[in-house]
Amino acid sequence: GHVPCGLICHPDKEHILYPLGCTVVIQKLDSKKQRFLHGHTNNVSCIVVSRNGVYIASGQVTFMGFKADIILWDFQKKELLARLSLHKGRIEGLAFSPSSLYLVSLGGHDDGSVIVWDVGKREAVCGSPASARSAGSATIVVCSSCRDEMFVTAGNGTIRVWELDLANRKILPTECQTGHLKRVGTCVKMADDDNYFYVGTSSGDILKVDTNHKLVVDCRPQKKKFSVGVTALLLLKSGDSIVSTGEGIVALCKGPNYKVMKKIQVQGGVTSLTCRGQSHQFFVGTNECHIYQIDYAEFKEELITACHKEAIHDIVFPSGISDLFATCSKNDIRVWYTPEHRELLRVVVPNMTCYALDITRDGKSIVSAWSDRKIRAFRGQTGRPMYVINDAHSLEMMAIAATSDCKRIISGGGEGQVKVWEIGEKTQKLVETLRDHRSAVSCIRIKKNDKECVTASLDGTCIIWDIVHLIRKQMIQANTMFKCVCYNPEGYQVITGGTNRRIEYWEVFDGSALREVEGSASGSINGMDITSDGACFVTGGDDHLVKLWDYNEGTVTHIGAGHSGNITRLKICPGKKYIVSVSADGAILIWKYPDSC
Repeated sequence: GHVPCGLICHPDKEHILYPLGCTVVIQKLDSKKQRFLHGHTNNVSCIVVSRNGVYIASGQVTFMGFKADIILWDFQKKELLARLSLHKGRIEGLAFSPSSLYLVSLGGHDDGSVIVWDVGKREAVCGSPASARSAGSATIVVCSSCRDEMFVTAGNGTIRVWELDLANRKILPTECQTGHLKRVGTCVKMADDDNYFYVGTSSGDILKVDTNHKLVVDCRPQKKKFSVGVTALLLLKSGDSIVSTGEGIVALCKGPNYKVMKKIQVQGGVTSLTCRGQSHQFFVGTNECHIYQIDYAEFKEELITACHKEAIHDIVFPSGISDLFATCSKNDIRVWYTPEHRELLRVVVPNMTCYALDITRDGKSIVSAWSDRKIRAFRGQTGRPMYVINDAHSLEMMAIAATSDCKRIISGGGEGQVKVWEIGEKTQKLVETLRDHRSAVSCIRIKKNDKECVTASLDGTCIIWDIVHLIRKQMIQANTMFKCVCYNPEGYQVITGGTNRRIEYWEVFDGSALREVEGSASGSINGMDITSDGACFVTGGDDHLVKLWDYNEGTVTHIGAGHSGNITRLKICPGKKYIVSVSADGAILIWKYPDSC
């Protein structure tokens, strides 16, 4: 949602494209079926589709001084055609010429160059510094509507029209005269006849520029400007325009004065506007990770895709139900319906982060641990608050679990305390505080019989507790920060994962180590879950890979690559149909559970 103009409706009118981390997602509009383009090594920073719909180009961010790749894709075959590497640091913008002969790329602030590529030969034609030394950096590139040899760049105090001299392999810029106006360009839209192009600005007005004379001829609206800047523009055949703003307004504007006829408010600042067909329908993408569909005639929004905009900290399935799961992040808890990939319920707690959640076995309540040291419970079907336990811990809470009889909750805090709470119909009572951990409790798992639980901590210990007599039964120690722990369904072993990148099997009875296998080549293991029969388990962590393991053999049977950020948690659904993994970049990935397992 943060990539400017990152949401694109394909010319075939059946697909939309958008970046998700270092992946490009192609989604069919009617069935919502998704295809993924993998190839980038870091986050995608821009994406563009050729006018004929044959090619997709995407650029990425990389580390300073290293080359940032542009990847050219074949849309029909969904495969990589070429990797174009000349820019350094970041690709700021991309644009195809009208007949898809050329691809124009714009480097980021540290690169500062514009390069024209021959699409057929997959090689660079020529390049040049994108803006004059006296001006700011260019951030937008748009090609002409009619001519392959012309394109426009704009940015902080610079608007340039470029001409390609193919014979001499040069591109020649002409600076557009803006007079006394000083503006930061945020979006550019070229008219169909190429006589004018329009530049939306961060000041909330739109500049009309004469392409032939390279001159700003108008700046509107003069009085009532668009709040928080113009972020995207659509020009309609009727002469009207659709303008979106940084405060989430999408407005239908009439004539050259941009008089607002209709407007709607969406959630988050708008970053993308893209039309489907002859502007009868268009899509809006926002920085809150929402995609809206808007019909031009009614001019009413319909939310078609939503996701978390911050890191997701936990995921949980209701007992025995595969088609629903809940996730938590900053500001909210969301419940998702897996078959249709849509959001069913959202519970919002502003400016707070939910670090862990659990759903009681009867499905009546969602219990959650929050950064303001409170335990909050919500009704499972409506999301209405049931109760709040204030000051449950002295530091922010990191883990929570509910017993299968729904009468007790066990919580873990950042200070290392484990607390057992008794939950009545109208009362919540602290039964005992268990104080053996010296650092934050990262994971809590309760045994099936509700008589025992295991807690993992960043202090390098896992403790097995008797939660009937409220005493410590066994302590497991290792030279690591434990991030996750799982009971074998039979209850006589636990497996752990942490920062030492190893998966370790432990005996519950005496805390002795049984087996140790390398779980990851790079980065800690942050999440794990085991199947109900104990035959397989899954792990995920900072290596961005989902791994399915054979429990008895201790070997990897399947590997899933798709995440762009660190995997924080993952779960196998009760019916073994899906594996759902969540990550620090806000992505939820649903994997098909292998038939062979």
